[in-house]
Amino acid sequence: MINLGFRKLLCVLLFSLLVGCSPSEKPQEEKESEKTQPQTDAEFVEQATFTDLQGNDVAVSDYKGKVVMIDFWETWCKPCLASFPTLQQLQEDYPERFVVLAVTPGFTDSREDAQSFSEEHDYSFTYLMDSNKLHQKLGVQGIPYKVFVDAEGNFIKKSMGSYGPDEDYKIIQKLIKKHSGSEKDTTAAN
Repeated sequence: MINLGFRKLLCVLLFSLLVGCSPSEKPQEEKESEKTQPQTDAEFVEQATFTDLQGNDVAVSDYKGKVVMIDFWETWCKPCLASFPTLQQLQEDYPERFVVLAVTPGFTDSREDAQSFSEEHDYSFTYLMDSNKLHQKLGVQGIPYKVFVDAEGNFIKKSMGSYGPDEDYKIIQKLIKKHSGSEKDTTAAN
């Protein structure tokens, strides 16, 4: 028979082992990594990375100094394709201030589909795959879906659809002028 004092000591030791191993306290490293995980649309966009058609990682932050437009599109989307000439014109008019990241979310298009399209068309966009599922984090339900980032890498806004070539040009041109960090308009009057 175990004496009462020994049983109490055994109970205390077992209790301290259970409490000491309790998962209720997260390690400091885990707490810090939770703080750095994106939580808002702005954080998701500002920290977004994609994969180019050659398999290389590309980050939105790689384009600091330019207004970035992330354009979610696919080859079958007629409104997406209808906006491409306008977007190309904006890139040509503001080459130092604006870039289009044509991002395929992978609804039905594959990397090969995007590659074929880019080879068959003369758009100078940066074609990317949404390998980290930004479209899901933003709740994208349809395309075309555009997300804008300023020249400092800060989220500006997101929008769905198109207003037609002329209106899209004017809206994006205003964003470029306002958010490129350059007050001087270097293009010819439109």
